[in-house]
Amino acid sequence: MSEIDPTDHALATIASILEHPEPVLVVRETVTETETEMAAVDEHAIADEHPEVEEQPLVPEPADADGYSKVGPGPMVAIRLKWTVHRGDDGQYYVHETIGEQSTPVISGPMTSEAAVHFVDEHEDDAHRRFEELRSEIAGRSSLAEFERKGEA
Repeated sequence: MSEIDPTDHALATIASILEHPEPVLVVRETVTETETEMAAVDEHAIADEHPEVEEQPLVPEPADADGYSKVGPGPMVAIRLKWTVHRGDDGQYYVHETIGEQSTPVISGPMTSEAAVHFVDEHEDDAHRRFEELRSEIAGRSSLAEFERKGEA
């Protein structure tokens, strides 16, 4: 009797499952709420159905800028920048900029809601750019130090 590789057995099992999928039970409600129709449908029929999806913008515009927030990059929460838009009692918007979780915010404003959101986005983009520059500078120095250590300089 020949020895059968367990991998062959597993692959055969997977192939048989894929060739003959088990039917999936789908519950559909009819026009009246009291009647329900149950139908057995295979997985391929479900995959072929294309549900209608409302088109939405990739980045939804905030209905109200109050509470709009972004967090800057960084490896530690204690030194991470955060910008949050708050609506003042005067109806104007103010941006609270904090470093870490317990710092006193630096407040910029008053400004319109659009200006406040733009301010937050611009500062967050700038922080990411500066963080990447710093990270690549540190990586460059460490590779140069490694290069010098090996005596190749």
